[in-house]
Amino acid sequence: MLGVLASITINIDPIIFQLGPLSPRWYGLMYVVGIIVGVWVVQSYANRLGINGDQIQTVLGPAIVAGLIGGRLYYVVQQPLEPFLRDPIRIIAVWEGGMAFYGAIFAVALTLVIVCRLNKIPLWPMIDTAAIFAVVGQFFGRIGNVINGDIVGPPTDLPWGFVYTHPGSFVPDHTVAYHPAGIYEMFFNVILFLIIWNLRWRVQKTGMIFALYLIGYSLGQFLLFFIRTEPILFLGLKQAQQTAVVVFVAGLLLLWWRWRKGSSINVARVKE
Repeated sequence: MLGVLASITINIDPIIFQLGPLSPRWYGLMYVVGIIVGVWVVQSYANRLGINGDQIQTVLGPAIVAGLIGGRLYYVVQQPLEPFLRDPIRIIAVWEGGMAFYGAIFAVALTLVIVCRLNKIPLWPMIDTAAIFAVVGQFFGRIGNVINGDIVGPPTDLPWGFVYTHPGSFVPDHTVAYHPAGIYEMFFNVILFLIIWNLRWRVQKTGMIFALYLIGYSLGQFLLFFIRTEPILFLGLKQAQQTAVVVFVAGLLLLWWRWRKGSSINVARVKE
């Protein structure tokens, strides 16, 4: 039992309560909290970019649905498919944990393009708003991951290793201390949020905040996945790291394009 005596014990049931077939989970609750807090945080920013509350509500529902579907499907296609084909309901079982956020990013970005075009909503200001919303939502989502024990690193004897003793948690062994990769992700989200938040009025063109988010998030994922217990696929890199490299480059190209061709930010005089 590596490091158990010097580690932090987590004994939380991922299920909040059980009432017949109803079994709400902390993971789902944290997504709800993340959405609420995220909307609250970006409201004044969006208003100053010329986006009103009705427009936010117009895109919010489709974006949330797209994010959940995209994040889950991208996770599923990275796993051995046989269990999901044998029991197809598991494909949508987000309550079991398992979301790949890159899938959510791709799906939400495409959804925003479609919804904004159909409703004549300024696209790039909305995408910039969504980037800040995403950083906030991710932080709360990671709290759900920490409770689940579905994002961990390798076993460790460091004093901040987490031992998940509750039998409902998702770790492979309930007697072993693991690197709390979910906590590392949370710290990274805070750093990324502070960087983007402080740059939000310093960038000159719309779309640049979204590009900076892609660059920062990809850099963080590339580094953090070195301590995530995921299979290595190619050149010593894991699936998320390979995706991170591609998105990092795409983010750089997008940043250059928006800097050269993007519309200048027109900040409305809305009282924060």
